[in-house]
Amino acid sequence: MGKIVVLGSLNMDLIIRMARLPAAGETMLGGDLVTALGGKGANQAVAAARLGGDVAMIGRVGADAYGQAQQVALHKEGIDTQWLLSDPSAPTGVAFILLEETGQNSIVVSPGANHRLAPDDVRATQNALESASCLVMQLETPLATVAEAASQAVQKGVRVILNPAPAQPLPASLLASVYALILNETEASQLTGLSVDRDAEIRQAGRRLLEQGLHYVVLTLGGRGAFWMTPQRSGFTPAFEVQVVDTTGAGDAFVGAFAVALAEGMGEDEAARFACSAGALATTRLGAQPSLPTRAEVTALLQGS
Repeated sequence: MGKIVVLGSLNMDLIIRMARLPAAGETMLGGDLVTALGGKGANQAVAAARLGGDVAMIGRVGADAYGQAQQVALHKEGIDTQWLLSDPSAPTGVAFILLEETGQNSIVVSPGANHRLAPDDVRATQNALESASCLVMQLETPLATVAEAASQAVQKGVRVILNPAPAQPLPASLLASVYALILNETEASQLTGLSVDRDAEIRQAGRRLLEQGLHYVVLTLGGRGAFWMTPQRSGFTPAFEVQVVDTTGAGDAFVGAFAVALAEGMGEDEAARFACSAGALATTRLGAQPSLPTRAEVTALLQGS
């Protein structure tokens, strides 16, 4: 299996559990503050590593306690951190998460050093892509940096997996460089201008995305599972029934698992089930990185379903 390179954000998540989200101007009491490592990039890197991937991380953290904690944690997960940059003039990113009893959440992110990851940093770390199977990215770092990394990957024959979150307009040149686009319903609607409430609409959105040069589209549907489409085939994969505690990190678990599946050469159906199982398991525990499952846990869920 080739190396999985993840370029993206690294945050410290500050989580407070609430009975419900406060209204505008309302002050509420919540539970104890929980601190957990997060950031979509770091989450996806850890997700892939716990599932058996050979992972390297490209990103930028502050020269502070949160940044040091991220580096130590990634190293313990077996992730190659030689391409992780420390920024002396910007803090590590922080995500403030209000978590309802239902498991739903509301998140505000202060990007910090993540927004200082520049195209020049990508060019300086391009050796990370040597012998890589795929490059995984999100949109919590500057779009110009993501575009530069995608261009470098295509030149080296490395498949690009893009998770376009948080959603924003994407240039056609970037989409044309993407092998697999993994997105949720909100992101799909924003990128296509289509509703994705019904199966027929989901298929239509998938076709519209493929027309932009993509090879593979995967639409995550929360409790309904996932839909995948290539130019030749498509299908729906049902969700796994689990007891939901916290949905934070579920999408990142899905993306990391999909990268492992792609690197291992799994077919479309098998890859979707593998990724859905990882995403489901991530909802059963609190926090982002603490909730990410191991390969043994995913295997057990797949065998028991």
